[in-house]
Amino acid sequence: MSTMFVPLTAQSELQDEEVVARVLAGETALFEILMRRYNQRLYRVSRVILRNDGEAEDVMQDAYVRAYEHLDQFAGKAAFSTWLTRIAIHEALARKRRRGRMEELDALPENGDFMSILKSSAPNPEDGTATTQARELLEQAIDQLPEAYRAVVMLREVEEMSVAETAESLGVSDAVVKTRLHRAHAMLRKDLYARAKGRATDLYQFHAVRCDRVVKAVFDRIREKAPDGGEIIH
Repeated sequence: MSTMFVPLTAQSELQDEEVVARVLAGETALFEILMRRYNQRLYRVSRVILRNDGEAEDVMQDAYVRAYEHLDQFAGKAAFSTWLTRIAIHEALARKRRRGRMEELDALPENGDFMSILKSSAPNPEDGTATTQARELLEQAIDQLPEAYRAVVMLREVEEMSVAETAESLGVSDAVVKTRLHRAHAMLRKDLYARAKGRATDLYQFHAVRCDRVVKAVFDRIREKAPDGGEIIH
């Protein structure tokens, strides 16, 4: 297998379910489409649970390998993206349990109006440095939230998943998602998120070089486990 991974632009418009079906039919190289499509999301959700870049990247690889190995178990009851996100969350939580640093949720009173954080606004070109600093402060503030609240903020506000998708990914009810998001909003100070001039979707960026590294590492691991030597079929 080549060590270079060229984006599959000709097939990048395929729906997730079409890609899954073709991978299961033997076009294993198309799994790259799914990895590149969801690297950012899996990095964000893993990073927000583990609060460690290296561990988040390791979890991404574990999640992709597990998803590939169990791709025939994807039943289509939920969106593929939700199914994959749940695998990543499971892997991240399992890693956190293994290192013995599970957190307890804070029982906080519900007060204040429901407010939206991390809203979009167009930054002025001269505000680049200030925007970066504000984003870093916001990322730090999110990191300080209890784990369950961090995950909800990441999926709802940053990944812009629906309440139902977030609930399915986390294995909780819609009401729990809404309550946790409400409490998370209350825990983030107004003056902090008001200074975040960039889009929420700019948070926890997973850049192209790292994306390529994850794709290559996952295919290497798939090839090593394959009984026929792991040829990746295009």
